[in-house]
Amino acid sequence: MVSKPYLDVSISQQQLAIIENDQIVRVFPVSTAKNGAGERKGSQCTPTGWHKIRAKIGDGQPLYSVFVGRRPTGEIYSPALSQQYPQRDWILTRILWLNGLEPGKNRYGEVDTGWRYIYIHGCPDQLMDGSPQSHGCIRMYNADVLALFDHINTGINVHIHD
Repeated sequence: MVSKPYLDVSISQQQLAIIENDQIVRVFPVSTAKNGAGERKGSQCTPTGWHKIRAKIGDGQPLYSVFVGRRPTGEIYSPALSQQYPQRDWILTRILWLNGLEPGKNRYGEVDTGWRYIYIHGCPDQLMDGSPQSHGCIRMYNADVLALFDHINTGINVHIHD
């Protein structure tokens, strides 16, 4: 029996692996939450457990496209733009919006991953230093999130664990 492909996100290793037919086909570095693992709304933690990609956002947008509220702003990230808006939590290139699959753990109520707007997304590449730095999302290099976006389909399962 062939198993369904899924994404495996290791918080402790700060990596995301694409798993197909029980084999790792590609591994990417990521940056998860500075506050660690956790599911509560407002915690700024990365939620654990089983999720799925509920939406793929940004198809056709240029590399380093800036998103606010899941919409492209028309801006392209640059150091000058970063200096102009120093308080922005940059969401760049593509968004893979996560939905929890485990009621009471990461779905519904105060622990709902989708309602928390937790994504896998691009960030300024210089922020990818191997350490957890996000506000709950899973950050990736822009070229990597583009490659991942093009490789997977909406609905693929995602397992996030310590």
